Amino acid sequence: MDEQENLEVGTKEAMKLKPGKVKIVSATIQPVGDKGSKKLVCEVKHQDKDETIQISSVKYEQKGKLAVSGLWVNRDDDKKIRKGSALALFLESLEAKTLEDLKDKEVQTVEDDSGYLTFKIY
Repeated sequence: MDEQENLEVGTKEAMKLKPGKVKIVSATIQPVGDKGSKKLVCEVKHQDKDETIQISSVKYEQKGKLAVSGLWVNRDDDKKIRKGSALALFLESLEAKTLEDLKDKEVQTVEDDSGYLTFKIY
């Protein structure tokens, strides 16, 4: 019999990382989905894990309410990051002018509604 045919449900749950400060190791723009939309993906170091993890969303205040958004790369007519976008607000909150400026920045994280870590900038 094939090993895959005897695969059973385990009894151990995945380790869940707690919200806290993370340090950005790298930031790259990656295509996502069928359309290849561009999204900023940050490799970050979390104190509770040896390996880096990826975070590509941010929780921020918008019109008096908290919102969670992916760090989508939306460009204006000048081919710059669109002002007021979640990515622009993220960069501004960290006093970063470019994506390269994000390296070595420390950022607080929180859980989103699905339990994943997201950057917190409010």
